[in-house]
Order: sequence, then C-alpha cells, then structure tokens
Amino acid sequence: MDAVRPRPGPVAAQAFRLGMYLGAFVGLAAIGLLYWAGSLGVVMAGYALLLLFPVYLVFVAAVLSRWLGYQKGTESLRPVYETR
Repeated sequence: MDAVRPRPGPVAAQAFRLGMYLGAFVGLAAIGLLYWAGSLGVVMAGYALLLLFPVYLVFVAAVLSRWLGYQKGTESLRPVYETR
C-alpha cells in the first residue's frame, strides 16, 4: 500500500527559498575565500563562477527539494496527448 504524502505547504516553500539563499551565499563565500587566500587565480575563479556555481545551485535545489518533499513519484505521471 502506498503511503499518503501531504503536499508541501508555504513553510516548505519558505524553507526552500531560505535554503537556496543560504546555499548561494555559502558557494559565493567559498569561491571568494579561495580567491582571497590565493588558491584560485582569476581565470579559475571566473570558471568557478560561470560554470561550476550554477551546477552547484542545481545540486542544492535537488537536495532541498528531496528533503522538503517536493519529489513526485511515478503515480503522478500522466500520458501526454497531442491534440490535432
């Protein structure tokens, strides 16, 4: 028997938003700290900001959505029909 899962509410949406802001701040602070310490050069810091940071944010969003219950199971999938 499938477990009934309630939909995430407004508190989950607020927690997701706060988690994304905090995740973005931590990521940018880490890049800035590594640049300030001299571990990253200008080119590598730009690479991290332009290519790695968006991937990191997608990973943060995936973890937060799984943790807060935004994932959907296979029972929520419906066939898609094209009308002519």
